[in-house]
Amino acid sequence: MREVLNPLLTGWQTGGVAGLATVVRTFQSAPRPAGASMLVTADGTVVGSVSGGCVEGAVYDLATQVIEDGRPVLVRYGISDDDAFSVGLTCGGILDVFVEPISSGSFPELAGVEKDIADSVPVAVATVIEHPDPHRLGRHLIIRPKGSDGDLGSERANRAIGDDARGLLAAGRNGTLTYGPDGERRGEGMRVFVNSYAPRPRMLVFGAIDFAAALARLASFLGYRVTVCDAREVFATPARFPEADEVIVGWPHRYLAEQVAAGLVDERTVVCVLTHDPKFDVPLLEVALTRGPFAYIGAMGSRRTHDDRLRRLRESGLTEADLARLHSPIGLDLGSRTPEETAVSIAAEIIAKQWGGSGEPLGRLADRIHHDDLDEATLPTGQVQPAPPA
Repeated sequence: MREVLNPLLTGWQTGGVAGLATVVRTFQSAPRPAGASMLVTADGTVVGSVSGGCVEGAVYDLATQVIEDGRPVLVRYGISDDDAFSVGLTCGGILDVFVEPISSGSFPELAGVEKDIADSVPVAVATVIEHPDPHRLGRHLIIRPKGSDGDLGSERANRAIGDDARGLLAAGRNGTLTYGPDGERRGEGMRVFVNSYAPRPRMLVFGAIDFAAALARLASFLGYRVTVCDAREVFATPARFPEADEVIVGWPHRYLAEQVAAGLVDERTVVCVLTHDPKFDVPLLEVALTRGPFAYIGAMGSRRTHDDRLRRLRESGLTEADLARLHSPIGLDLGSRTPEETAVSIAAEIIAKQWGGSGEPLGRLADRIHHDDLDEATLPTGQVQPAPPA
């Protein structure tokens, strides 16, 4: 919903009704992840996408119908490999899409959700997408780290789903949860989709050089909140890094230690050390490799710089297990030359680390393209609606 939130809120504020389609579950090589949304406004304007074009026409028709009759609907789109090109969903994946009417009456908590997201406050929206009582479909519960708003139909359901959704929110994950009709944890009948809106992950870039400027631009595009830090005041200026969210003048290792101590970094935070100067690198990497819960730690430099850096870190007392967390020299082998190309190689390594990619050309691999937690053996049974021609 994040990508369609502004136009959704505009219609909500003026008393209009919009049709919101959300991918709530995917299987095999689905083109968009769970949480991807497409909005159809009251005047027929379309914002966002649920499949990159494969099923948008059918979803548009459903959203228009939902706007008119006010009844939410859960639909599955998928195809067999033999029918891939004839029906348009050429990826061979399967999508569960929930389409619901959104108005100030059906979703009075929307403005609060928008404010939380804008203020980088963690918030999740739990929506009933399947229930034997049609009156419960589309109900919302807004979950925050300390409390919740809304109503899923019973206090028991609110408590159970609120507790479980809070765990997903803490991990920054979306997911579909199954319960009994009244929120019983052992049972079936009610399915709830939890859409988590955690604050943007952070990228901490150390070294105010041209490579850092290029990386800040790309990282911002990828959704990171970017901080550039350097001890040299003449180089660390907002004018040189307009895409960075903040530019800090200070000794890198001290700044990072302060951020760790204040709890301002987490398991999604990425650290990129581009200074390749031992007086900055070594104390900074000592902090990063031993004190932080970081998703990725990379350091720029030549092979000679890398070997010298490892020697200095070992002399400082770091173990081989500590050093194994370090990606150095930073980035994938793309033959990069320019700062922009180098930024792409760094981002590519970060993405591969995040999702378990190999970094190999896809054409050389036989495995599925998309890496996710679902195994094909978990594919649910049930009728699959073919996608219409694109």
